[in-house]
Amino acid sequence: MNLMTKPNDLSALWMPFTANRWFKAHPRMIVAAKGCTYTAADGRTLVDGLSGLWCCGAGHSRPEIAAAVAQQMTAMDYAPGFQVGQPLAFELANRLAELAPGNLDRVFFTNSGSESADTAIKMARGYWRVKGEPQRTKVIGRSKAYHGVNFGGMSVGGIAGNRKMFGGGIDADHMPHTLLAANAFSKGLPKKGAEKAEELEDIIALHDASTIAAVMVEPFSGSAGVILPPEGYMKRIREICDKYGILLIFDEVITGFGRTGQMFGADALGVTPDIMTLAKMITNGTIPMGAVLATETIYDAFMEAGGPEHAVEFPHGYTYSGHPVACAAALATLDVIKSDDLVARAAKLAPYFEEAIHSLKGLPHVEDIRNFGLAGAVQLEEVPGLPGKRAFDVFQKCWDKGAYVRCGGNTLQFAPAFVAETADVDRLFGIVADALKESV
Repeated sequence: MNLMTKPNDLSALWMPFTANRWFKAHPRMIVAAKGCTYTAADGRTLVDGLSGLWCCGAGHSRPEIAAAVAQQMTAMDYAPGFQVGQPLAFELANRLAELAPGNLDRVFFTNSGSESADTAIKMARGYWRVKGEPQRTKVIGRSKAYHGVNFGGMSVGGIAGNRKMFGGGIDADHMPHTLLAANAFSKGLPKKGAEKAEELEDIIALHDASTIAAVMVEPFSGSAGVILPPEGYMKRIREICDKYGILLIFDEVITGFGRTGQMFGADALGVTPDIMTLAKMITNGTIPMGAVLATETIYDAFMEAGGPEHAVEFPHGYTYSGHPVACAAALATLDVIKSDDLVARAAKLAPYFEEAIHSLKGLPHVEDIRNFGLAGAVQLEEVPGLPGKRAFDVFQKCWDKGAYVRCGGNTLQFAPAFVAETADVDRLFGIVADALKESV
């Protein structure tokens, strides 16, 4: 079948995480981005309520990052990362190791959060194999968690809709989530529910610690609607992992580089994992890139068990691991984060954001509001028999009124850029309030 080749022909593209039939009947096109705004195809300016997809915290179209990318593309567009290296990858790895909490000082590059999740899982399972405990293969995640869409992360993730179509994945089990009715409309980390961490003990008893490679959690579950850990919960998870010698993986794809008001979610929660995944904000969304940070102990285990010196110790990687253009974008992003003091700016704006999002309490169909740092979600009552429909409708109204927000399940999700001003926050939630008042 010959497809049309006109610029406005939408038939060839199979869009990700999109209602393709609805979209192609009602397209929403973005043609430009600057600062905290998008420009739609019809010329309207939209306030960006989600920093792209949680990834453009420094604001869109930063000239410093664009210049670094352009310069690198003309100097060296690509270099292989297998058995040869290029300087920017080593420079970036050193900078990330300096920023990371604790002793997370070994860096493996990927191209996305999904690849980072699967890399971290393989790293954890491989670690136990080289340590002489190959039976440790199971990974424990949490209900409502999201760890990307590759088979490892999909299996450990706790969103059933992301895996029910695709059959079995890897060996995983799940702790309950921490979305508790008693914490509805909490501001910041909820006070109640730290005891939910004790349910990890039950899962370990069920499977036996000797079969478990790692526990994998997000500092907060972003894609499920900013589901937060109660105060003290994550420290208890760390204690239980230590008790049984189980590795702890933090998925910081959303929380990394300032979203919580500190550089990493680990810093904000006062808990250091054994492995940490990164992506999104690592290049401010400009070039696909991800990274996995591990402790020296984990790295050394692979090196010591690696056999002859010429042998590959960790048979894993990607064609574009440590891509030089992505490295240039990431280094420029780290420079912007430092020069603009973006983490401190996020922390300063967070209280204003908190009051703005909670001002929506009492509007039609709002049944909960959650926030932490510059991340928040508004949970809406479901339309009977139509899961996700109300949030989808409000998302459409927001678009029509001049705001891009994300709908996921029965939530509206928000993550302003760190460079946003109070006026941007006011505009965003003013539009959301009007859309909610019109919802049915």
